[in-house]
Amino acid sequence: MRMRRAVMLLGIALSGCAVGLVGCVPAEPREQLDGVTTPSVPAGQEVSLPDPATGGGPPLADAIRERRSVRSYEPGPITLEQLSQLLWATQGITDERREFRTAPSAGATYPLEVFVIAGEVEGLGPGVYRYAPREHLLTLVLEGDVRTEMARAALGQGFVAEAPLTVLIAAVYERTERRYGQRGQRYVYMEVGHAAQNLHLQAVALGLGSVPVGAFNDAQVGEIAGLGDDEAPLYLIPVGRR
Repeated sequence: MRMRRAVMLLGIALSGCAVGLVGCVPAEPREQLDGVTTPSVPAGQEVSLPDPATGGGPPLADAIRERRSVRSYEPGPITLEQLSQLLWATQGITDERREFRTAPSAGATYPLEVFVIAGEVEGLGPGVYRYAPREHLLTLVLEGDVRTEMARAALGQGFVAEAPLTVLIAAVYERTERRYGQRGQRYVYMEVGHAAQNLHLQAVALGLGSVPVGAFNDAQVGEIAGLGDDEAPLYLIPVGRR
């Protein structure tokens, strides 16, 4: 299964663009990452997030109508309250007893892992953070602003470096495949689409802009973000002020 995925990604890279990949750019020689370093940080440092708003807000129809891919952003940081709301919409808990989340998951296997590539977030130092849905908090993975490196890994798409933050959604396929076998991979792809759309609509409701990015070098993104060997990056979603 991993070999099939590798072949698919190689085909995308060689073709330059693939149907359905937002932000895909023509294939051409690009600058490669040279020895990206991962600075040492306090292991597991946690950052509490403000409580998300779970009711009210603008009508859903308005957010659906206004949603567009936004690749340029006004200067200024994202607030911690806005980030909290975005993460809750993406994978937050909506049923405390059963721990169901905002996006449907096949068999409630929840294969997705959500990371924040933070550059300009009020009350949050630059770095890579992992989101913990159950506790609604962030855990520091790597310290430092890696937005420029991430943009290079995203085939040189400059708006990844310009956005105050990028949400990275990765998947641990085995969580779903252990129950559903090979078909579990399809369920993972469905789930990441559900989660990403929640994020985009929440961004609109907050007056922010976002864009889904599927064109990137998997290995480089994984190295920059400090992903585990079993975590496959699926989406980069830059977010900024419209």
